[in-house]
Amino acid sequence: MAPFSVLFLIVFLVPIAVSVRSAMFAQMPAGDDLYGGGGIVDTFIGFDNFALAISSGPFWVGMGRVLVYALFQIPIMIAAALGLALLLDAFIVRRPGLFRLAFFLPFAIPGVIAAMIWLYLYTPGVSPLLPYLPEGTSFMAPGTILASMANMTTWTYTGYNMLIFLAALQSIPRDLYEAARLDGATGWQIAARIKVPMVRGAALLAVLLSIIGTVQLFNEPMVMESANPWMGKSFTPMMLTYNSLLGAVSPSGTGPASAYSVLMAVIAGVLAIVYAFLQRRKGDA
Repeated sequence: MAPFSVLFLIVFLVPIAVSVRSAMFAQMPAGDDLYGGGGIVDTFIGFDNFALAISSGPFWVGMGRVLVYALFQIPIMIAAALGLALLLDAFIVRRPGLFRLAFFLPFAIPGVIAAMIWLYLYTPGVSPLLPYLPEGTSFMAPGTILASMANMTTWTYTGYNMLIFLAALQSIPRDLYEAARLDGATGWQIAARIKVPMVRGAALLAVLLSIIGTVQLFNEPMVMESANPWMGKSFTPMMLTYNSLLGAVSPSGTGPASAYSVLMAVIAGVLAIVYAFLQRRKGDA
């Protein structure tokens, strides 16, 4: 356990501690004259940055957007991933390894590059898709922008989640399928009554990872904002954190940015715990 413990400490616990410490400081000018005169120094301000983050209107508006986004994007993506995994596990597809690789390839494309590709497909005047769609179709209007980003995320992560389900399906003893067939079960009945219930743990993992990832939604809205300034610099909590660090929004600096990031981590953790608790109660029932 020692190598894992050391690595866990370095890449997980230490950054969290640094973020919490940074959130308790603010960068202020030193010196006594009008402009400080002594450069910028870190000044301890306690929990002021956390209070600022909790009372921030743009933060909660952005959090509301990502929660709405999650309510329709995650179920569609998980259902598609489970469907593809069941298809590949059913032995009715020739060369399943080829299809498995093809479904996973979008995940191998860097997120920013994938978002730029979809931005090209969405942009009027250059999109090869829009000329074949009904006139007036806009993928970047205020009413459709979340659905457009959900399409981008679903395209990227469906194959990744499919592998989680496929690994769970392949761990199910094949004797169960043979016994079910001897009892007259059809392929649909085997899938619905044996396979799907036995991948509940994989579904829990996939949904938990999706919840955490959705709270941190960044690549897609950041790229879309470059072509749609109306979205603003705080469209999602992660965008607000990033632009606060760069000084593009006020308040700015490492202190407020760290406070936003810690608050996002707490919210993601609470949502994941609540979902896991509800699923456990449902399973016990």
